[in-house]
Amino acid sequence: MSAPFVLLHPFAPFPLARRTRWLWLGVAALALLLIAAAGQWSARREASFQADSIHRAIEVHALALRGAAAKYSYLPFTVAQHPDVLAALAHPFDPAVLQRANHYIEEVNRRAGSDALYLIAPQGTTLVASNWNTPRSYVGQSYANRPYFSDALAGRNGQFYGVGQTTGEPGLFLSAPVRQGAEVVGVVTVKVSLQPIQEAWGFVRDPILLTDAHGIVFLGSVLPWLYQSRRAVAGSDLDWVLSHQQYGAHHSFALLPWKMDPAPDLPGFRVQTTIDGKPRQFLAVDEALPELGWTLTVMADYASVTRARERTWMLGLLCAGLLLLGGLYWQLRERRFAEQRDARRELEVRVRERTAELDEAHAFRKAMEDSLVVGMRARDLDGHIIYVNPALCAMTGYRADELLGRLPPYPYWHPDDVEQHWHNNDATMSGQAALSGFESRVRHRDGHDVLTMVYTARLIDAQGQHSGWMSTVVDITEQKRSALRQRQHEEQLQHAQRLASLGEMASTLAHELNQPLAALSNFASAAKAFAEQGRQELLVSSLDETAAQAQRAAEIVRRIRGFVRQRTAGQEDCVVGALVANVLALLQGEMRQQQARAVVRVPADLPKVRGDRVLLEQVLLNLVLNSLQAMQATPLERRVVEIDATVADGRLHIQVADHGPGIPAALAEQVFAPFFTTKPDGLGLGLNICRTIVESHRGRFTFADRVGGGTVFTLELEVSG
Repeated sequence: MSAPFVLLHPFAPFPLARRTRWLWLGVAALALLLIAAAGQWSARREASFQADSIHRAIEVHALALRGAAAKYSYLPFTVAQHPDVLAALAHPFDPAVLQRANHYIEEVNRRAGSDALYLIAPQGTTLVASNWNTPRSYVGQSYANRPYFSDALAGRNGQFYGVGQTTGEPGLFLSAPVRQGAEVVGVVTVKVSLQPIQEAWGFVRDPILLTDAHGIVFLGSVLPWLYQSRRAVAGSDLDWVLSHQQYGAHHSFALLPWKMDPAPDLPGFRVQTTIDGKPRQFLAVDEALPELGWTLTVMADYASVTRARERTWMLGLLCAGLLLLGGLYWQLRERRFAEQRDARRELEVRVRERTAELDEAHAFRKAMEDSLVVGMRARDLDGHIIYVNPALCAMTGYRADELLGRLPPYPYWHPDDVEQHWHNNDATMSGQAALSGFESRVRHRDGHDVLTMVYTARLIDAQGQHSGWMSTVVDITEQKRSALRQRQHEEQLQHAQRLASLGEMASTLAHELNQPLAALSNFASAAKAFAEQGRQELLVSSLDETAAQAQRAAEIVRRIRGFVRQRTAGQEDCVVGALVANVLALLQGEMRQQQARAVVRVPADLPKVRGDRVLLEQVLLNLVLNSLQAMQATPLERRVVEIDATVADGRLHIQVADHGPGIPAALAEQVFAPFFTTKPDGLGLGLNICRTIVESHRGRFTFADRVGGGTVFTLELEVSG
């Protein structure tokens, strides 16, 4: 009876092992399916976020485009009502009438800020234009082939985007009919540039483009895509574009280098393309602008969707691996359960020891938090304060028991900044607080102000749930004071340099003032003599000369006072020619005393620069003074200061050159060092302060040897936007 049992016993475990193996395989397959599904869900979720972001961007860009068109839509109709415009159409061959209309339209265009404004006769020839006195004037040009002209001539308001036939520059053309009773007798058109919008798009990370009704890209952030088409342009569409010369010299429109795929469950479509030689994939959404006849396309990088899917897969595989290890551990634990029964007591001892260690670690962490000099504050989801450390209590002057449990408004909120405190509190509670933190002014209990920097992060409990917010509060009061002292120190150094420059001109200033004062005395004596003789005409002439000399003396004093004053005017748009003229006017006496002259090559049409006029004049004055002093040993015929201004690579370059001995190579590296000078009575601050001023204007200040002898100093500044 025992033989069958002995034979079957060795094979008894095999069916159980086989079932366990199949169970593990089933669990692994299910885990892989769940991981794949989770990856797809993560990708769809990321793509949905991208679509929402694109829709928000579309709203902003569409509003800007509509605003650019609507801003000037009233202008053609308004100008069409003016008597001078109607008179020009009634008398198209009267030069005086046309000139009045030219001046009127030029002034309206200047005040409105549009690119161009012009009046077209019914035959299509321009009679009057805001650029009538420029080389590329519209006057005499025919625009009969333009749609905006034919629409307005038919009594409708016209709208058309294209490249200008005369200037070759693209723009949006808006037109309105000029009516004489029920008859259309002419067309008024305004040209508006969309270049500022394209320049703004250039700073956007992902592509944005605008296409017309034929699918041709005429505005966008990716310049190689301009004048390419989303679909083939041929037949009547191409004939229409060419007959109206919509895009100037562009007669064919290649297809965009896109491969487009549908995006299931998402608005828009996927685009595969190459930008700057790199393959890219985007999620693109189109938005029709029917009132403009355009289509706005905004894209977002699709790579983040792929990364989200891959991250989820990796995390799922990691979790599956951990679960597998846990299962193996559990199986091993079950197999050895009997062996561990005797060790359970020892394990309980170890648990108690571990608990004691955790208590000690908690106490250590508490002591460490209490010793921090940075304030810590924890709040629950309703805004109750649930934890503060001693540093925050010292920062606000309130004890922990006075703060715990409090809801906003908190007692340390500054009474003058309550609205800002509420704004910061709402942003934090909604999870929209900036990761870079925000500044906040609080009121200490004793009444003094404390400037802080607040950084907030989510507070996660032991179950992994979001339970509140933890804020780090840094006292930056002393840092702010140091920054203020530094700015005051820099202003004092600049003021000291201006006074030093003024001291160098003191003798010349006395000579400059002596001349008008001596002239005042002579003319006053002459006026008295003419009055006694009854010579009325000569008396009036002498008094006029007296007033002129008094004005000259006042102008000299005004310039010196404006240069020496401690406070500057601040940021403004500065004309380079005016800066140079003011500096040379201040140095007239110095140049006359040095028997030197200035050669100025500053074109009148240079763009303005944005900056502090007084500080920029200080830089130029220091450079011209240095040039004059460097040429004291130069022959008289070569004592020339050359001042040039040009525009290169979108930046303004101002050069001041002299004919002196130049800067020795051994001293070149020390030129900009503070307190370094080769003058016996110099402070050694001039060039150092000049470089500080130029760099504060986001510019560059350099020097080089001049060909033929001398030194050239170059200021490179940004032009006004």
